[in-house]
Amino acid sequence: MNTTGPHNLLVAALVGALAVTPTVAEAAEIGHYAGGFLNTRDYFVPDPGVYAGVYNYFYTTDRLNDSHGNKVKAVTIDPPGGGPGVTVSVDVNVNMYVVAPTLIYVRDVEPLGIKFGALLAPNFANANLNAEASAATERGGNISSSTNSFAAGDMFVQPIWLGKTLSHWDFALAYGFYAPIGKYNTETVTLPRIGPVKAESADNIGLGFWTHQLQGSVAWYPWADKRLAVATTLTYEANGKKQGFDLTPGDNLTFNWGISQFLPLKEDHTLLLEGGPAGYDTWQISNDSGGAATNTRDQVHAVGGQLSLVYVPWGAALTCHGFYEFAAQDRFQGRSFGISLTKKFW
Repeated sequence: MNTTGPHNLLVAALVGALAVTPTVAEAAEIGHYAGGFLNTRDYFVPDPGVYAGVYNYFYTTDRLNDSHGNKVKAVTIDPPGGGPGVTVSVDVNVNMYVVAPTLIYVRDVEPLGIKFGALLAPNFANANLNAEASAATERGGNISSSTNSFAAGDMFVQPIWLGKTLSHWDFALAYGFYAPIGKYNTETVTLPRIGPVKAESADNIGLGFWTHQLQGSVAWYPWADKRLAVATTLTYEANGKKQGFDLTPGDNLTFNWGISQFLPLKEDHTLLLEGGPAGYDTWQISNDSGGAATNTRDQVHAVGGQLSLVYVPWGAALTCHGFYEFAAQDRFQGRSFGISLTKKFW
């Protein structure tokens, strides 16, 4: 049973006011990389060829946590000149959908005994978790995302993707970046007893900053046919300055893990079922910087699993997975579901 090939695709996703107005930025910036976006074997370079895929990602939450992990029910907005603040209730109901068409090219580098790949993944979404968190913490009230603002998000480009395959191991090392080409604006909002403030637009899709990403992955296969994989990935994000604010988000580190087992559904192994548990842990590992920065650091943890159908003669795979988040601090805590269709074309 050869389980390399089209199932191993990577995407990532996963995204002017008056000068005299005070500037506000959200208490915590959520990075570009989404731990629940990819499938367990997606981090490893597939066999040489050209691949295409479509990744669909759904995220839903009714909970925004503070820096202690407690659900935020109200926020106090302090006026820029001092004095008593205004306490506003918060009711969150966010539903985000992202679709990411993906193109991958892989070739052998025979003198070095490795594989080299490159990846391009634009994406389109109906919501931006940063913008929704900003609206909740800076304005309060009922925060509900809308599908009316479906637009382009920040594009992921991975020009370097190196892989080394052994009988019982797979190693991958990648560099990529997120280009802030998605829909992004700031706006002036007027708050009671506070006055006009500059904030991120609630209908933003892009995040408004560049991110450089380094990623390393290791998989162990107890059997040489690779029907069982124990996979881990470490992803580091270095973020740039946010447009419109004196704020550079802190760097993030995400640990992904998963166990993937293939089972033949036909005797000739042309149709395979794959499944297993998976999870991720994300930590902000450095403080935000700039005049609008805070000293809080966010984190989130999740557990879930996935199922796949792979039809070997077509080089095609249909995969779905789901994750439940817990112990989130200074960010949303919710549930995600993904479904992807991938195929090798030549």
